[in-house]
Amino acid sequence: MGETQKKRWLPLEANPEIMTEFSKGLGVPADVAFHDVYGFDDVLLDMVPKPVLAVLLLFPISKESEEAKKEEEEHILKYGQMVSEKVYFMKQTVGNACGTIGLLHSFGNNIDKLHPAEGSYLDRFFKATAGMTPDERARYLEDDTELGIAHEVAAAAGDTEPPEPTASVDLHFIALVHVNGGLYELDGRKLFPIFHGPSSDQTLLSDAAKVAQDFISRAAGSVNFNVIALCKNTG
Repeated sequence: MGETQKKRWLPLEANPEIMTEFSKGLGVPADVAFHDVYGFDDVLLDMVPKPVLAVLLLFPISKESEEAKKEEEEHILKYGQMVSEKVYFMKQTVGNACGTIGLLHSFGNNIDKLHPAEGSYLDRFFKATAGMTPDERARYLEDDTELGIAHEVAAAAGDTEPPEPTASVDLHFIALVHVNGGLYELDGRKLFPIFHGPSSDQTLLSDAAKVAQDFISRAAGSVNFNVIALCKNTG
């Protein structure tokens, strides 16, 4: 979120209630909602409603995180990685849009489970962008006034006063999803999805928790982390 970009939005607050309301307005069904993940031990992970469809991580961009990002990118460019062709991924070219892009990554990799309402924003968005490259999806979002307005309304609804869109914000959202037997980190600031090993619908939350802990370990002393799960109510 801290890069210089053409268009900038207000940052989205890491607030499950706001994210849920925002999502419902886009066409997410009533039985799907976001929930806080309060910790990584088994008791706290068990408190999160199941099944978990995706996990969002908010973390501080720092010198350490940027160095880790560069090393990871160089390693993958040299040695390659396994990425399923079924992964839905888009780049970020709008400043402060990482929260909404995290939501789109969460939804786009769970369309078969979400079934957004016919004709809803998400239904139209994913049908329109299905055959696009990650960069084309980013440009589509830049020109998308409808989502930009919905994002601004959600960002302004937070408990804290949002900073100006031009302000430098050093917090960033990524999504962690299970696709075709693998755990993927989806970050619009990166060149490609990051494969984090095998996963499943049942182990997504615990697998994603391990990745989140790696991010936390690189930011010694920082408390600016939030982990939020996208859950489906099967009751």
